[in-house]
Amino acid sequence: MTRHTTPRPDVDDDDRPIGRFLSRREVLTLFGTSGAAVALAACAPGAGGSAGATSSTPTSPNASSAPPASTAASASAVSMASGIPSCVVIPELTEGPYYVDEKLERSDIRIDTSTDKAVDGAPLKLGWVVSQVDGASCVPLAGAIVDVWHCDATGVYSDVSAQGSTGHDFLRGYQKTDASGAAAFTTIYPGWYQGRAVHIHFKIRTEPTGTGFQATSQLFFDDALKAQVFGSGAYAAKGAPDTPNASDNIYGQSGGTTLLSVKKDGDGYAATFELAVKLA
Repeated sequence: MTRHTTPRPDVDDDDRPIGRFLSRREVLTLFGTSGAAVALAACAPGAGGSAGATSSTPTSPNASSAPPASTAASASAVSMASGIPSCVVIPELTEGPYYVDEKLERSDIRIDTSTDKAVDGAPLKLGWVVSQVDGASCVPLAGAIVDVWHCDATGVYSDVSAQGSTGHDFLRGYQKTDASGAAAFTTIYPGWYQGRAVHIHFKIRTEPTGTGFQATSQLFFDDALKAQVFGSGAYAAKGAPDTPNASDNIYGQSGGTTLLSVKKDGDGYAATFELAVKLA
């Protein structure tokens, strides 16, 4: 298994945008909607669906509330609801300083290949459905590379020299979407570190070299659920996070549209995030 072993520089670049999704104006133009209050444009995957005007309240389980007009206007991504999805404008969020392309194609990213052991934490089944906008419809995007990376239960990222984790690769990996645009990961509920709300980083690519489409964002978790998770197990020693979503600047840029809808799943949790991209 080929790995990238040189860690990224420990530089705080949290406000540096990476890549591009679909802008709000493009969504409104594409689906024939207009008006600052309109945040949704319905499109059925694989069908020549046309957009119908909707209210500004999102129906997506990925979103807790509609982004304000100022947030939506600067948005550069779209996500979709389950079933017959709606294209919801969401902002692209920054890569941050801890991305490392380990070139690890795997579904279970809990394993550290240097020790063959899984990191501790509450299991999280994280599903993805990636589509592309095609005319006035959304169709599955097969073969898209979905990169995922996040910190462990104590707030540490793998392969970061400043955190003493060089040579490790836990909680990093990628999957390619299947014919239906789906991909799935087994990971853990992420921990936290000072100044940031609990989050997971992700990147969508069409080419492994980065020469094709590439865009990056972050997923967030409900504050009430965090209170339950961080009171036990591998999380208990560190205690509750110091930064709720409302105090996280990057979460603020999302307008709540990348908030995961997480459900209990046995002794862990499960969530699916769906998004659509415009490749050309």
